[in-house]
Amino acid sequence: MTRLDKIIYYCQIYAIFLIMKKILCFGDSNTYGFNPKDGSRYNINTRWAGRLKNDCEVTEAGCNNRTAFSDNPAGNNFIGYKILPEYLKQHFDYIIVQIGINDLQKTYNVNLTDFEKGMKEFFNIIKYYSPSSKVIILAPCVIRGNILDSYFKLFFDENSIEKSKLIFPVYKKIAEQNNYSLINLNEITTVSDIDGLHYTQDQHEIIFNTVKELINL
Repeated sequence: MTRLDKIIYYCQIYAIFLIMKKILCFGDSNTYGFNPKDGSRYNINTRWAGRLKNDCEVTEAGCNNRTAFSDNPAGNNFIGYKILPEYLKQHFDYIIVQIGINDLQKTYNVNLTDFEKGMKEFFNIIKYYSPSSKVIILAPCVIRGNILDSYFKLFFDENSIEKSKLIFPVYKKIAEQNNYSLINLNEITTVSDIDGLHYTQDQHEIIFNTVKELINL
């Protein structure tokens, strides 16, 4: 390869890098890629956020047990509104958010009014730091009753399940008020029958394809 060929080659690589969409995938364990079968993390070619890296410059910012607005005793990395500004110090073309279900854990005892207030404050952070980014909200699936037969019964109870059935309108309202895109995951998939909270490999495939279509990859 001649010197000129090398220059052309690296210019082409740089040009591709410049036009790639920069995406932040921010959320909880279902963004992280928690595998309900064994508690491991799905590999990059399985979890929906990881697969976006084939076509985009993606920052994966999923975290097990992360809340959106509740002060999780595990620390700041587990509290959405506290850690999110750190990620928003750089520009993203798209910010994809899948969070909120952990705020329904019984220890936080939030009601629907608390939930709406907390989620609005969470998304106000994005409005403040990244007003030009396109935002996609992935409204979480309803928690299934079999969660009470799994390890996660330590965190969620019947009230958590019932609240999860009522929170979609909150995401819809926030999306409409801010001109955000919204994917209601309840319409395209459901959480697994293993733990009632997380997604199987096939379900990650569905989420990936839906997101990919929305951002025109």
